[in-house]
Amino acid sequence: MSRIRSHILALDQGTTSSRAIVFDKLGRPVAVAQSEFPQIYPKPGWVEHDPTTIWKTQLNTAKRALRLAKLSAGDIAAIGITNQRETTLLWDRDTGKPIANAIVWQDRRTADICDSLRRDKADRLIRRKTGLELDAYFSATKIQWLLRHTQGARAMARAGRLAFGTVDSWLIWNLTNGQTHITDTSNASRTMLFNIRTDDWDDELLKLFGVPKSILPKVVPSSEIYAETQALGQAIPIAGIAGDQQAALFGQCCHKPGMVKNTYGTGCFMLMHTGDKPMPSRNKLLSTVAWKIGNKTEYALEGSVFIAGAVAQWLRDELGIFKSSSEIERLAKRVPDNGGVYFVSAFTGLGTPHWNPHARGIISGLSRGSNKAHIARAALEGIAYQVGDVIAAMESDAKTKLKELRVDGGASANDLLMQFQSDLLNTKVIRPSNTETTALGAAYLAGLAVNLWKSKSEIARQWKADKHFKPKMKPSTRKSLVCGWERALKQATQDL
Repeated sequence: MSRIRSHILALDQGTTSSRAIVFDKLGRPVAVAQSEFPQIYPKPGWVEHDPTTIWKTQLNTAKRALRLAKLSAGDIAAIGITNQRETTLLWDRDTGKPIANAIVWQDRRTADICDSLRRDKADRLIRRKTGLELDAYFSATKIQWLLRHTQGARAMARAGRLAFGTVDSWLIWNLTNGQTHITDTSNASRTMLFNIRTDDWDDELLKLFGVPKSILPKVVPSSEIYAETQALGQAIPIAGIAGDQQAALFGQCCHKPGMVKNTYGTGCFMLMHTGDKPMPSRNKLLSTVAWKIGNKTEYALEGSVFIAGAVAQWLRDELGIFKSSSEIERLAKRVPDNGGVYFVSAFTGLGTPHWNPHARGIISGLSRGSNKAHIARAALEGIAYQVGDVIAAMESDAKTKLKELRVDGGASANDLLMQFQSDLLNTKVIRPSNTETTALGAAYLAGLAVNLWKSKSEIARQWKADKHFKPKMKPSTRKSLVCGWERALKQATQDL
């Protein structure tokens, strides 16, 4: 008699670590394994990853999570994959070996290519077809750069030997021993090569960026059985794929138009579900695919803050203010307020709604009485201010006032930050009891494909709040703080 497979394995390949989480049928995490990997900074503004390290750490965490859960591959109904988006990899189809390091989404080396395209007014075409702003953040200019600067890349592409993928494609290629080259619509919609209206790669954009169609993966829905992997000992279906932020939107059960989630990870990413049609933005938000299930594509508006939790890592690693990122809250609580100090963490430029790749980080308002606690507090508050700027743009585009903000990601565990966020937005901030929503979203998409869950409404019944943060700040205090933030923001972008 065959065993009932009642668990899902989610692979969550992030910017600074690979994680694997086993979920049960109630959406509860049974076991978690995580492995950090090195960030590579060849030049200022450049960020790379070793693709082989990405694959090895992801495979090892998958094996470790199964061991911790005391399960084998035979207990797993399906694998769901979620990933850092836009990060760009090229590899040899024949050998499966990468031809260069992956260029990470944070990397700014192609900002000048974007400036040149903007002078040619290509940004309008790109916005119309892809819903994205022309920016070095997305994959298209990264592919262009790799094809130009990697020896033999063009010749390999002409010979049909070269494969491009975002991280999901790379993982699936390796999980299936090079048999499957796919990406889902949510990841494809982040490349700046995918037309979100025709639901396909766009020939005009491929020509604009000089990207040969032969290197691209096949685009598939976010929830269906794509292939099987034997990498964990027995055959397991791979049945769900979504970029990390879309997966978090799904995992937060924001399945209806107007619902908003914010993930406080390395960066901050806010998504608002906008229904079954892309919503154009007047405020430089991105219109993006949320997910595609069956024949139905659903869309979202997205705003991005490039540096969020990473600011704590910077204070830890570069300034040595504390030994562990988790200490930032305790340090920030030593002072009652920011003492006039503001921290704009524009280490890799500013995202939504500014889209200024040349902006740089700044700590302003320092006085003789300023100390490391003020800097820690200003760093946390700086995350909340940037989120506030994005929410204001969203409310304006959607012509609706935010009713609540569902939060997740590592920094959402920081009560000081969450309370300040609620105060600043003057709205309720809700942290769910399960904050592993990115991996959970991938698990849900995979589970739907193999009928472990029957519908989105069955999934939505599993969502539970852990803590509500309600605004307590006086309007006059809020106004004064926001004025200070706007001054600091100007200083971070002047003389550029």
